[in-house]
Amino acid sequence: MHRVGRAFHRVGSAYAPREERRLGGHLGAVVAFGGYTAAWAAVLARRKAKLPDRYEPWDIVLTAAAVFRLSRLLSKGSVTSPLRAPFTRYESATGPAEVSESPRGGGLRSSVGELVTCPFCLSVWLTTTFTGARLLWPGATRAVTGGITTLAIADTLQLSYDCLLQKNGE
Repeated sequence: MHRVGRAFHRVGSAYAPREERRLGGHLGAVVAFGGYTAAWAAVLARRKAKLPDRYEPWDIVLTAAAVFRLSRLLSKGSVTSPLRAPFTRYESATGPAEVSESPRGGGLRSSVGELVTCPFCLSVWLTTTFTGARLLWPGATRAVTGGITTLAIADTLQLSYDCLLQKNGE
């Protein structure tokens, strides 16, 4: 095991010799995601969930919009900052109801901080969640993604309205 650790350290040093890159934390996130995906697969197999021959385009659009909005809300929303606070440090307000935060601490805490402040990272986990949920509970999942998509559209309208007011000097 010690040899594996040394080899991993050498790879990390060669990968980014002058920068601190948390390859160990990232590897842990990949392993955790693999476990999460395997758990969904096991539940789906146990329940004998039938895979669709194809996805309906409308479901893809609803899910994509829901994943976008929910990943922004969870990773950047000022109202969800208490959920991220154990793993992050507040930096600044960045837009309407959004904040910028940086990971804090070391090891697992910092890795979780990176994950929870990254909407792109959360999107992978949320897509997996919605995909598995759709196979088990299609109606309920469609209702949830539809509701979150409605929120995304409403937010877009709010921001568009604010932009129009600013453009007209109001």
